[in-house]
Amino acid sequence: MEVDLSPKLAKKVHGDNGGSYHAWSPSELPMLREGNIGAAKLALEKNGFALPRYSDSSKVAYIYVGNGVAGIVLPESEERVLAIKKGDAIALPFGAVTWWYNKEDSELVVLFLGDTSKAHRAGEFTDFFLTGSNGILTGFSTEVVSRACDLDENAVKAFVGNQSGNGIVKLDENFEMPEPKKEHRFGMAFNCEEAPLDVDIKNGGRVVLLNTNVLHMLGEAGLGGDLVRLDGSAMCSPGYSCDSALQVTYIVRGSGRVQVVGVDGRRVLETTLKAGNLFIVPRFFVVSKIASPEGMDWFTHFTVITTPNPTFTQLAGRTSVWKALSPSVLQASLDVDADTEKLFRSKRTSEAIFFPQPNR
Repeated sequence: MEVDLSPKLAKKVHGDNGGSYHAWSPSELPMLREGNIGAAKLALEKNGFALPRYSDSSKVAYIYVGNGVAGIVLPESEERVLAIKKGDAIALPFGAVTWWYNKEDSELVVLFLGDTSKAHRAGEFTDFFLTGSNGILTGFSTEVVSRACDLDENAVKAFVGNQSGNGIVKLDENFEMPEPKKEHRFGMAFNCEEAPLDVDIKNGGRVVLLNTNVLHMLGEAGLGGDLVRLDGSAMCSPGYSCDSALQVTYIVRGSGRVQVVGVDGRRVLETTLKAGNLFIVPRFFVVSKIASPEGMDWFTHFTVITTPNPTFTQLAGRTSVWKALSPSVLQASLDVDADTEKLFRSKRTSEAIFFPQPNR
């Protein structure tokens, strides 16, 4: 049965004047369910506070707009309060309790991508809120909360019922939230925009890998990824994941085109991408992207892959699988003469995975 691979935009789930929470639904993007992948994003306005919650899925959080503060409590650990900024990636393993706060004038937007193989619903994150109108304590009787927290009945009513917000609230301008500590970022956050580049091709593109070498917590979350920037009109070489990983791509900025080729050499997707789109490339399918020259000369996408240290094979460039094959094998495979094979092999002799616009 064919699966729709068309890129989709997220839809609002909840929110008020403090911000909003958006998610991609597996009913609209079936590959989420097929691949056991969840995808959502949180947008906070000034003084917006995302109430403490934990999830049924391990995730990577990627901050792609703004600056703010995040609180993270790992199982049986003390709270860590991190200053977060654009470009930060944070691994969130199972059981982690998080809250998010924006004290800046500009919006704070956090993308969440993760594994839903152990979730209540395949392809969806389910959050369990500690407080608020849908907080977990609202489901218990006054007696249970009273005995568990050693509070009298009046205190229990305030403890459970005072916060009427649902997921996101707006705090008073003068409310003092905990100050972040510099040491709390260590081992928890990795800034993809400030990191040394793993790939840097002039007029082509740049890549920063996100794996356990730079963020050990990714091993616990079982996730990995990369931040890719493609210059205007440049092309990303056709390639595929050779360790059975799914590629979940979110277009952060800019626009371009994408082609995906699957079984029997059939093109299964050819479409235009724009900021906010999410699309998924199935295992072993080959994908290539070309950036648009309109508006910006580059676009960015952040990919989370369901393995902490992904491996890819390129089909172009000096290190491509084509160049690794023996000349005679390539001749026989393509049914061409020796001169044509030599011409083919002589092209794209660089190790680039990005190709600039022709004649640029």
